[in-house]
Amino acid sequence: MSGHSKWSQIKRKKAKTDQARGKVFSKLVREITTAARAGGDPKLNNRLKTAIEEAKAVNMPADTLKRAIQKGTGELPGETYEEITYEGYGPGGVAVMVKVLTDNKNRTAPEIRHAFAKLGGNLGEVGSVGWMFERKGLIQVETARVDEDELFAVALDAGASDLKRIDPYFEITAAPQDLEGVRRTLEGRGVPIQSAEVTYVPQSTVRLEGKDAQQVLRLVEGLEELDDVQHVYANFDIPDEVLEAQGVA
Repeated sequence: MSGHSKWSQIKRKKAKTDQARGKVFSKLVREITTAARAGGDPKLNNRLKTAIEEAKAVNMPADTLKRAIQKGTGELPGETYEEITYEGYGPGGVAVMVKVLTDNKNRTAPEIRHAFAKLGGNLGEVGSVGWMFERKGLIQVETARVDEDELFAVALDAGASDLKRIDPYFEITAAPQDLEGVRRTLEGRGVPIQSAEVTYVPQSTVRLEGKDAQQVLRLVEGLEELDDVQHVYANFDIPDEVLEAQGVA
């Protein structure tokens, strides 16, 4: 299991059933508001379109979604969030990137530093691990719902760069600027897309088991619990059986 694939699947399942749904909504509202600053029409704003689809996937009320967009476009008063990336290391030498949206970086920075220190990691300097990740468009399609050869042919014709099978999904990667075009083509051919996002994919992974695996999972979950944190990317590789033993998978 790599930090950019199955972990994201687990998070989506948790988001749909999590009792702390209010926190999920809060993070999405920040993303929607920030994305809408570049324009409130999702047809012309890919980042906003992706955020809206994520909000709908967790059943965000339509009124909440509308207000978030209006705050971003300036139709309603609202906070302005700064986008910051923090970088560091977790147990076993795992590289960790933390993307935040904050209205007060003087509050956020100490919270991030404390979480790393408390949960077995070390906060690093800007650029310390970012070079280990590539920014890519990532689309996931359930393997049970499509033929692999047909999907591969359609995806490549649409401009995708690669397709891999990581059960229970096919992962289609593309350049960030090509993501929307690939998505539209797949949808036009009737391909049922599970998710589509611009993400950070590790160029290599660190395999973990035992105590290091447990500590990394706690670190990632602890960082994601912080209100200002939007995304955590890490290059860990944890076997499914280890996840099952931890009650994660």
